[in-house]
Amino acid sequence: MKPVVPKLLIRLLLLCATLSLAGCDLEALLADPKAVQKEADARAIGSACRHGLRSLEDCYSMNEKASKAAIFSGWKDMDQYMRDNKIEGIEPKGLKPPAPAASAPAPGEEVVTETATDKKPEPKAKEKHKAAAKE
Repeated sequence: MKPVVPKLLIRLLLLCATLSLAGCDLEALLADPKAVQKEADARAIGSACRHGLRSLEDCYSMNEKASKAAIFSGWKDMDQYMRDNKIEGIEPKGLKPPAPAASAPAPGEEVVTETATDKKPEPKAKEKHKAAAKE
């Protein structure tokens, strides 16, 4: 006669192990802590921008290194929270968003403007050709 109890015990242990692993969030256990922290920081930035009545575009431009998806998620969550609890935002008093790069000259570039007295009339194309032919 073969022992029945050990087979039953093994099956029971396998079932318990399977059920216990099914309840675990393995992705959270194996995630990089720095990446999780960056994601949480970006969500907090988005929430703070919404509470500070800043637009998403301003928030993105002031926090270029943060994940845009996480900023949006935090902004959206805070927006819903503020609507549900009838919370008014706070007018920002700190930094203004940076100006667009197109209007400012690049570092190291010199901006030269001409006045009417500095400007000499350019010779016409025919006169240039004649002057070049004489030389």
